[in-house]
Amino acid sequence: MALNGTGVELVYKIEAIIRPEKFEAVKEALGRYGIHGMTVTHTLGCGQQKGKTEVYRGTAYTIDLLPKVKVEIVLEDRYVDDVVAIIAREARTGNIGDGKIFICPVADAMRIRTGERGAEAL
Repeated sequence: MALNGTGVELVYKIEAIIRPEKFEAVKEALGRYGIHGMTVTHTLGCGQQKGKTEVYRGTAYTIDLLPKVKVEIVLEDRYVDDVVAIIAREARTGNIGDGKIFICPVADAMRIRTGERGAEAL
């Protein structure tokens, strides 16, 4: 257990941008690990995948932003490496567009109902 300068246990936010078709596998694997709390957002994005060209009624057009799912999880530092490994394993297809995982320290967290702070708030 690592503590920040104020004696509060370190907490991290993991943001994973993944393919929509991989979300259920990621969610189920995280559930088996014991992670059930997450925020999920359906979003659009682009990167190396650069979109795709489609033809609609004889006219070609480019879809620059592709559908993605953003999964956000806030957890104690001792779980970060395992959770990142689970997401990477389950979301990987080996093709461009598999997504990204961002790991950010969280200065503090507070449960609104009880006022608990830090890891206790999770």
